[in-house]
Amino acid sequence: MTDESMEKLATEAWLYGYPLVTAALTKRSMTAVPARDDARRKAPVNQFCYMRATPDASFTEVVSPNADTLYSSAWLDLSEQPLVLALPEFGDRFWMVPILDAWSDVCAVVGQRKNGPSAGPFLIVGPSWSEATPPGLTLLKSPTTVNWIIARYATSGPSDFPAVNRLQDATRLIPLSEWTGNPDDYSPPTDLPVPAGAETTTPPVDKVHALSGHDYFTLLNQMMVDNPPDPADAPILGRLAKLGIAPGASLDDLSPEELAALDAGARSGPETLRTLLARAESANSGGWTVHRGLGDYGTDYTKRAVITRFGYGANLDADALYPHATTDADGRPLDGAHTYVLHFDAGDIPPVDGFWSLTMMNERQLFADNPLNRYAIGDRSGMGSNPDGSLDIYVQHENPGPDRERNWLPAPAGSFNVFLRLYWPQQPALTGDWTPPTLQRTS
Repeated sequence: MTDESMEKLATEAWLYGYPLVTAALTKRSMTAVPARDDARRKAPVNQFCYMRATPDASFTEVVSPNADTLYSSAWLDLSEQPLVLALPEFGDRFWMVPILDAWSDVCAVVGQRKNGPSAGPFLIVGPSWSEATPPGLTLLKSPTTVNWIIARYATSGPSDFPAVNRLQDATRLIPLSEWTGNPDDYSPPTDLPVPAGAETTTPPVDKVHALSGHDYFTLLNQMMVDNPPDPADAPILGRLAKLGIAPGASLDDLSPEELAALDAGARSGPETLRTLLARAESANSGGWTVHRGLGDYGTDYTKRAVITRFGYGANLDADALYPHATTDADGRPLDGAHTYVLHFDAGDIPPVDGFWSLTMMNERQLFADNPLNRYAIGDRSGMGSNPDGSLDIYVQHENPGPDRERNWLPAPAGSFNVFLRLYWPQQPALTGDWTPPTLQRTS
């Protein structure tokens, strides 16, 4: 192979492994505590941490967070035994509990859309589990040992937090060996050992992008042992084996040229992701890009890597769609130096059975600090409609004034982008028969 062809293959390998390496470092960062720590949004492996309030501008663990739901988050290791997932009654509240495998596919999801107000208990098992499911439990099987649960509960704001917090407290994980049928009989262990040298302040995405080629692909090879690639990945794995990339493989026998190619692939990877996203965003409709097929990527490794970088934890289309805008109606990049209006005609509000919101992101795909601590606005925000029933959302850096403040989504001073989140979208949104109106620049 030529140096150029090796570097091209290394970049392909970097993109292929990106979700698995991201899962490893995100899990490491979010579980490096001796006991559950809700304030720091961390918990040991196989335990939930409960995010008691919606994230703010200090939240950096995961890109493209949302401010519409409270989260209960848990990183699972199913290598020793399965876990029982116990859930409360949710009533009329929108809820969903997706389970992501280590490759970022949604391998199972329970929630209001599929189950109504209540469900479970469930038995979550890994790829090696072959025993019978105990009576009273519903089986949820993951193809990987490492998994991430991101339970979401719709909330209308701080006054609603206590009610959601009670639902969080009743969302629990119990090792199968400890399961008695009553989740109250089990208390998670505390004072667990934390790996030496664990560093939890640097955002995981920055850690991934800082890895050398040798370290990145060594970790990928290690992770693929207990988190096996899908059988459909055989063709790409056949190509990547030429650079020593395979479950459990060592890089020790690679030539200096091959190691240099791996380093080059790792160095170019982050910029490649940005280029791929820009290309996808340029094929938008009226300023919006709707990334469909999320959470179930098949062999579309490019999309899987891009979404891991810019929307890690994305749901299946049936549960949520995320139209994304980086430009206004005239194709100009969104910037806080200007003012914008998102106008919905009467009767053309986003069609959902759950809820919808418009969420602000800064150039790092994180929340933008603002005087109102408002990072999203939507159908539960108490916005005011126009006399004809239409709705205007004001997207700008400066406060638009007291008459418009309740319809204001604050923007940072510089570059920004927005997500229109549609939870439990109705058929017109799923098929594309309904599309969002464009953001109109007003100054």
